[in-house]
Amino acid sequence: MRIVLRNCGSIDPEKIEEYIENDGYSALKSVLSTDPEEVIEEIKKSGLRGRGGAGFGTGMKWEFARKAPGEKKHIICNADEGDPGAFMDRSVLEGDPHSVLEGMTIAAYAIGANEGYIYVRAEYPLAVKRLNIAINQARKNGFLGKGIYNSSFDFDVHIKEGAGAFVCGEETALMASIEGERGMPRLRPPYPATSGLWGKPTNINNVETLANVPWIIRNGAKKYSSIGTEESKGTKIFAVTGKVKNSGLVEVPMGMSLREIIFGICGGIKDDGKFKAVQIGGPSGGCLPEELLDIPIAYESIAKTGAIVGSGGMVVADDRTCMVDLAKYFLSFTCAESCGKCVPCRLGTKEMLGILTRITQGQGSEKDIELLKTLARDVSVASLCALGGTAPNPVLTTLEYFSDEYEQHVKEHRCVAGVCEDLTLIAIKESVCQGCGICIKHCPVGAITGEKKQLHIIDIEKCVKCGVCITNCPFDAIYRV
Repeated sequence: MRIVLRNCGSIDPEKIEEYIENDGYSALKSVLSTDPEEVIEEIKKSGLRGRGGAGFGTGMKWEFARKAPGEKKHIICNADEGDPGAFMDRSVLEGDPHSVLEGMTIAAYAIGANEGYIYVRAEYPLAVKRLNIAINQARKNGFLGKGIYNSSFDFDVHIKEGAGAFVCGEETALMASIEGERGMPRLRPPYPATSGLWGKPTNINNVETLANVPWIIRNGAKKYSSIGTEESKGTKIFAVTGKVKNSGLVEVPMGMSLREIIFGICGGIKDDGKFKAVQIGGPSGGCLPEELLDIPIAYESIAKTGAIVGSGGMVVADDRTCMVDLAKYFLSFTCAESCGKCVPCRLGTKEMLGILTRITQGQGSEKDIELLKTLARDVSVASLCALGGTAPNPVLTTLEYFSDEYEQHVKEHRCVAGVCEDLTLIAIKESVCQGCGICIKHCPVGAITGEKKQLHIIDIEKCVKCGVCITNCPFDAIYRV
């Protein structure tokens, strides 16, 4: 159900005329003849919630900024998309930048701001290029600048390119970066709505949230609120990656089940494998097992599982995935991206990563599992910002839903998925081996022996588990046990 992605792929994003032909900027024109409070009320009635992760009510957020005292106010579009495998914002900025600009301008009118910033990561050069083109076109056509649509409303937009710090997706760190400071979170309150960019009242919405706004104004809050669930209205974009047959972007109504997305829209598991888990919510999300596939995608229902909807990352894992290793992968990302300002996040994530590394190397103990749980809960509660607050989610959810894998790693020194090299043996399938000798030639330690056209054998004592033989075998006869 394409609302945010309504124009992506069907219009030329570098031609404002094509956007206008698709009712572009008509929503902006209509709101300028109404009171800002009415605009805010319409967004509140629509039920639109922030699509950046927290799911806070957009209309309520606008209202806070509107009522905050101060003549100078700012609006910021958070386009600092840093989740591994996520490209929702990038696709909108590259395919339909004017929808974001129109949404920003409407939001600016609603809260009384005359200056806006789009904070976009520099790793999106095409998005930056098309945003610059769109801004210049909007200015020339009177949709940005002074006296928009011959009204008394003035508003202009600047682009700020981020340097790739994941933590700058957090609101206060993002504002610090725009101000020229190091991108680090600060304590709240005060909240941005009262004291944000340069101490002025500021409203921050992400790309997907703002792209919804023109559609809502044109079609009405009632139509938008008819989509989705009681508490989670509208649609949500997900970037589905991993072991699925059809990966990519999907925009679906809130309330659709995970099963419908993975096995319906995305066609099921790649190579007809067995589904194991879906990691939802980006690197700070949670890993959910098969028994939770029928849960509806909504902010509250997903939160009850220990995961989050987040900005929309969705990584599907099959039975060849080690859940301990997957938790380690995501934690290594958040650990590396921690700004280091607060001790729980700076040291807590590092300690958790150390424990997970020990477990995957066969050096873990039962005490490590208990320590891991304690550390994860402490980091979650005590961290300064949402990066540290949600970083333990992959660990906590895998401990809850895949505890048997942790026990196998610790008690049996075994990785059933064959991923953790220190806990696996390399073997040759007797029925598949052709005795071609390629593995013998490539083995760096001479651990493989056998006559030509006869079954080859691996000497377990000599084998260093490097996997070179697996990579080079043309018959897929060698595997990890």
